[in-house]
Amino acid sequence: MIRLNRLDEEAFLLNAELIKYVESRPDTFITLTTGDRIVVTQSMDEVMRRTLEYHQTKGLLPPTGKQS
Repeated sequence: MIRLNRLDEEAFLLNAELIKYVESRPDTFITLTTGDRIVVTQSMDEVMRRTLEYHQTKGLLPPTGKQS
């Protein structure tokens, strides 16, 4: 789950596994695999960063900036 804010600044948790794609128009729109769309205050890059961090904590992606 990643923490985001709606345009009215209400915080909510989003299951990052449901993200289909993210658009910047100029607000950030998140389209879910269910077809639902959510508009958030975070930038597209911030949503991507939080999503990647979420997947890294699950062990699905290697940590960034570390070499083996």
